Amino acid sequence: MQIFRPRANTLARLFLVGIVLVPLAVLSLVMLYWRSTWATDVGSYVEQAVPFSHEHHVGGLGIDCRYCHTGVEESAFAGYPPTHTCMSCHSQLWTGAPMLAPVRQSLARGEPLRWHRVHDLPDFVYFNHSIHVAKGVGCTTCHGQIDEMPLMMKANTLYMGWCLECHREPEKYLRPREAVFDPDYVPPDDQLSLGRRLVGLYGVQKGRLTDCSVCHR
Repeated sequence: MQIFRPRANTLARLFLVGIVLVPLAVLSLVMLYWRSTWATDVGSYVEQAVPFSHEHHVGGLGIDCRYCHTGVEESAFAGYPPTHTCMSCHSQLWTGAPMLAPVRQSLARGEPLRWHRVHDLPDFVYFNHSIHVAKGVGCTTCHGQIDEMPLMMKANTLYMGWCLECHREPEKYLRPREAVFDPDYVPPDDQLSLGRRLVGLYGVQKGRLTDCSVCHR
C-alpha cells in the first residue's frame, strides 16, 4: 500500500528549499532595515529646546563652529553653547522673538538649555573631537553640510564600517588644519597626493587606526 502520494515529493522539495531561502530572506530584511533611515536616523531632524538653524548662523552669518562649540579643539566633546553665548547676540537682536523665549528663560533662571545630541555614539565607542581636528578631519566630513541645514540632522550612519573607511585610507579625507572649520572646503584634484603629505605632516599613525583599542577602550 502506498503511504505517501506523489505530491509529497513536491512538498518535500519545497520544504528543503524553504529551509534555505527563509533564513536568507529574513537576514536580507534585517540587513535592509539596519541600513535604512529608520534604523540609522540619517536625514532625520532632532527636536531641540530652540530651533537653531546652522544654515542661518553658519551659512548666512558666517559664524565659526568654534564660537559655539568651544571645546572642539581641546577636548573629546565639542560642547554645547552656554546660554550667555547665545545672549551675546540676542540681548541686542531679536530680543522679543517668541522662539527665543527658552533662551531668555534659561538666562533668567540660571539653568542651562537642554540640547539633544544628534550624533550620539554608543557608550562602548570612544571618540575624541580634538584629535580628529588636530589631524585635519573637517567638520563637514562627519557632520555633513551643516551650513545648509535649517535644523541639525544626522548626515552619516556613524556605523563602524563608515568610520573604518576613513581609518583605512585617511589620505582620502584629510585637509589642511586651517580648512577644518571651513564648510565650503572642496577637496583638490590632487587630494590623494595632498592627503599623503598631511598623513606624514600631522603624524597620523595609519598602521594603528584599525586597531580595536583605538575606538573601543
